[in-house]
Amino acid sequence: MAKKSVSTKRLNAANLASLGAPALADLLIEMGEQDAAWKRRLRMELAAAVGPEPLADEIDKRIAALAAGRARVSWRKRPDLIRELRGLKTMIVERLAGLDAASALDRLVDWFDLQPGLAGRVKDPKGEVADLFVESAPDLAIVANLTPLTAPERLAAATLRRPLAWVRWLEPAAPNLAPALTRDLLNRLAPTEEGVTPGLRPVIRLLAEASDDVDALIRVLPLAERKQPDMASALADRLIAAGRLSEARLTLESADWDASPSRWSLRRAAPKTVPEAFILSEIALLEAEGRSAEAQDARWRLFEAALSQTALRDFVTRLPDFEDVEALDRAFAFVAAGPNARDALTFLMSWPALREAARLIENRQSELPRSLPEADAWAGRLEHRYPAAAAILHDRRA
Repeated sequence: MAKKSVSTKRLNAANLASLGAPALADLLIEMGEQDAAWKRRLRMELAAAVGPEPLADEIDKRIAALAAGRARVSWRKRPDLIRELRGLKTMIVERLAGLDAASALDRLVDWFDLQPGLAGRVKDPKGEVADLFVESAPDLAIVANLTPLTAPERLAAATLRRPLAWVRWLEPAAPNLAPALTRDLLNRLAPTEEGVTPGLRPVIRLLAEASDDVDALIRVLPLAERKQPDMASALADRLIAAGRLSEARLTLESADWDASPSRWSLRRAAPKTVPEAFILSEIALLEAEGRSAEAQDARWRLFEAALSQTALRDFVTRLPDFEDVEALDRAFAFVAAGPNARDALTFLMSWPALREAARLIENRQSELPRSLPEADAWAGRLEHRYPAAAAILHDRRA
């Protein structure tokens, strides 16, 4: 007698389906009797087949039970709890949301609200339970986007109750929220300057940044923070994009440099202590004000002062044909003659300007470090056209 194919013993959907619905039902009932979580899942699946209301009732029962629990959860039981929480969320996002999105959002908010209570009674030194909720934030955005008219009110109410918890979930969710929904939520949480309470500031800030609402961002940031150079440049960029040039200039000019003598000026080279982003914001403002020649001059000086690739690329793209080639030749020559051979080589390889990089390696090999972490990668890019330079780099493997 021929042996039965071993493939029929594999656990896959096709082989299990061959057992037939009655046999599978018996197996599931048996599993449900042995595992309470499986039994609850089966009840939810049956409820989902009836409609959204029975499924919502089953979900409510389990969320209420988890919220009311007071018993400590040991490290042995933690994986079971995480598995159940994940399964509960799946029923909300993948089953209930397709039947009734508004009902699903209500239950998903309640699911997230479980986390603060669980944190106090689950032995979780690695933060696995907390991570589950953060990882589920994109699901929150998916379900909220299905109900853009009611979601802002529901999310605002939840955030007002627990702002410190919800900021952790809204931060990864915000980039995926529909722009109109984000703006509506932002307006509900911070309708006026007086309405921004300290506990809500982190939430308002991330929503303002996600919706590119510069006015809300200005309202929520303390004056001292708005004057920090990195924040001043970020605000100025948004104001420039909105065409509010006078406000952008005032924002940059109000940046607090602690009266340092190294204050950046577009009339002299930029000190290395000044963030490049701030200088680029000043240049962008010059361009927006129609002062293109000054902006080009500032880009070149920033390139020379900090070997800024961004500044050089912006400079070159604004030049007429042929002039851009001459400018790049001049720039690469400036880089290659710089005092630090390692920095110069890093710039040229990153641009990439492989011909100039190979020439630098051959001409200034004695100035290069004896050990270069990038040696193999750089050599691999050079060895076909510039084997001599590649051989020098191979001798400087880290």
